[in-house]
Parts: sequence; structure tokens; C-alpha cells
Amino acid sequence: MKQVLDNAKRIVIPSTRLQQDKEKIANLVLGLVKEQTPRYQEIVNVVFGGSYSKGTWLPDKADIDIFIKFEKSVSEERFVELAKKIGFDSLRKFHPYVRYSDHPYVEAKIEGTKVNVVPCYDIEKGRWKSAADRSPFHTQFMLGSLTSAMKDEVRLLKVFLKTVGVYGAEIAKQGFSGYVVEVLIWNYGTCKDAINAFANLKPNQIIGNASKEFDTAVVIMDPIDDTRNLAAAISVESVGKFVLACRSFLKKPSLSYFRPKRNSKVSRKNLENVLVVTFSFKPRSPDIIWGQIKRAANSLVTQMQVEEFDVLRRSAIIDEKSNAALLFLLQSTRISELHTREGPDFYSKTDSGVFIAKNVKKSRTMWINADGRIHSLQNRNHNDARLFLQDLLKNHLDKTGIPKGLKPDFKKGFKIFPASKVTSKFIREALTELVTTDNAIFSST
Repeated sequence: MKQVLDNAKRIVIPSTRLQQDKEKIANLVLGLVKEQTPRYQEIVNVVFGGSYSKGTWLPDKADIDIFIKFEKSVSEERFVELAKKIGFDSLRKFHPYVRYSDHPYVEAKIEGTKVNVVPCYDIEKGRWKSAADRSPFHTQFMLGSLTSAMKDEVRLLKVFLKTVGVYGAEIAKQGFSGYVVEVLIWNYGTCKDAINAFANLKPNQIIGNASKEFDTAVVIMDPIDDTRNLAAAISVESVGKFVLACRSFLKKPSLSYFRPKRNSKVSRKNLENVLVVTFSFKPRSPDIIWGQIKRAANSLVTQMQVEEFDVLRRSAIIDEKSNAALLFLLQSTRISELHTREGPDFYSKTDSGVFIAKNVKKSRTMWINADGRIHSLQNRNHNDARLFLQDLLKNHLDKTGIPKGLKPDFKKGFKIFPASKVTSKFIREALTELVTTDNAIFSST
């Protein structure tokens, strides 16, 4: 294992040349932002943040975060307005645009590197006003807590998680954020020890010091806030994938856990019972659209289950051109034309009378079962999942549970088709994850 991890470090640590290039971009942006801020008395300071400032960034992903620190007395309206103005003014040569988290921030790309100008308040620890207020404290804590060797261990663990598919805190991924990885290495010391710990993870295990109880698959406490569970945004599936991958790696250490995955071939047989719903959406914040399409997928699963279609898995995906797809793996896309309705037992005079009156005319046959309950054999309203979804979305959109913000998009048009007819690359990639077994996670060796 030591040799594998030593070789992996050569992959995950940026070269000296790359570090110099990033430093030039970082200093350029910091200087541009600082040129804009002296004219505004509300601004206290401008500082680096994120993985770049802590020295835990990866060669293939090195966003540079610049935090503008505002006086705590500044109103939220002024906070947002001024942050956007400074961001656009400082990055105007690089075609800046607005991105959204809890508050809007300005982003641009410089020589392939994303740079973010993010506002936060200059407050005392624990008296948070905005979601970004903790970030400078995170930076200070990690700069004082992680050794140079530990920073490389953070990089190792980040790439391991990335290969497994659970790196990233965004709602699309619901995985482990970069800061969570830093906290894990701060707790365990090395990537190897963190992997060992998660291979033996217990339900609701607490990592760090918690001042109250939390109900999540794992509890990872923020070292600067003992009331904050960093794992609250991590899905159970992501935790499970990480745990199984750790066990597989310990059984058979391999450099493949630190290299990009090769695309798996999908058996056409595995696609037979997958339905795809596609539509275009009006551009909006990534967090908003991801939340909406995930809720839409869950709502349609509920509707299909009411009609007794057995949905095994679901997925939601968007591309970079405002196209979305909802994917559903079913036990079968077609089910029997008949189904049985179970009624009350015959002793219940009122209930049995109501059941018989309501169902006798549409029953093929009715009978009393061995347990004394009345049963009715009837034709289903729908036995083809594709036709059911088509009717539901076209004629009963208000009853689907689809988020209100997506309904105008669905009204403009949608398509439903079997997975075998998929041609779009972004959907094919999602299909691969939906119907194939990841050998890095599910391994018997």
C-alpha cells in the first residue's frame, strides 16, 4: 500500500511550474480586487480563501477564491450590491458573470482557472451573518493546523473521493467538500488512516467534538463550530460508496483509485427497463435547478409507485446548455393489465358495503379470501410506464408534484423515451452510473 500511495502523490501534487502559474493568476486577481476596494468605507479587508490559500488544491482543479470582508453593520442589500459591483469592475477584462450560493458572487475564467470574488462579513467567530463568514476562519484554522505533509494527504484523499464519485458538496453531488476532507485529515493525520477509519465506520459515528446530537449516517464536526455537522449535506449513498471503496482499496490497493475512471460499456440488456424524460429549462442558479430536477424525479417516482410501477433507482442530470434529463430504472416498464384491490373483512358491515358498492361494477370478479377480507380483481388504469408519464405530464401537470418553477419548462415541451434511444453524451454518462456496477466500490477480491 505504501508504494501505491507514494506513486499516487506524484499524480495529485501540482508541479512547480503549475504552482507558479497559479500564483501569478492569484496575485493578479487579488491586486485587481484591491484596486477597487479603497473607495468603499464598508470594506475591511480582502483575503485569499479556499483550497488555494490553504495549499490543498489539485492540479486539475484550482479555483481561486478572493473574499471581500464587509463591516458587520452593512445591510444585506448593500452587501450583495457592492460585492457584485466590485467583482464585475475588477474582473471586467475576463468576461465575469454572476453565480449563486446563499448569496450571489462573481466568477470569471483566467487562462482556464476559475476565480471567484465572494463577499463575507468581518465578524467574531460564531456570530455568523452570511454563509461565507466561516470561510476565513476555516482558512486560518487549517493554515495553523495542517503540516506540509498533511496538505499532500488532503490531496490524496480528495482524489480518492473524486475517483469514487463522491467529491463535491454541491447539491448535484451531495458528497464530501474540500473542507470536509481537510477536517478528516486533521482528525486522522493521513489518507491511509482516514481510509482505515471509514472502512470500519459505525452508524452515526461522530468525528470531532459535538455539543449536541445529529441524525446523519456519519457526523463530522466543524472544528471552529461545535454545533455544525459538516456531514449534514452528504447523502447516505455518498457515505456508503466511500465506505465500500475504502474496504475494497484495503483488500487490494491500486493506483486506479487515484486516476480518472475509464468509461464502462453499458449492456443494452441493462437499459431495457430505463425510461428517460428530457426537457429544456430557462437558465437559473445551478443550486436552484439541481434542487428542482431532483425533486421532480422524486415526485415522478412517487406517482409511478402509486400506479404500482416498481422504480428501483432514479437520477437527474443537466448539461451546460440548459437541457435536463430525468432517468428511471424500473423493475419493468410494463406490468400486468390486472391488479387486485383488498377491502375490509366481511364482519365490518358498513366498510364492506361501501367497498362492494364502489368496486363491484368495475371488478372482473370479487371474492372473500381465506383471511375473511373482500378482494376485487380489476383492470389497471395504466400498465405502461412511458404512456403513464406521458399522460401525467401532458394532461395532469398540476397533480405531479413537479416543482412550481419547472412547470413552465415542462409546458414548453418534453420527451419520454427508452434509454436504448439515448444519443446525448451527458445522458449516456448518467445512464452508465445508473445501470452499471462500479468495481471500485463493489469488489469481492
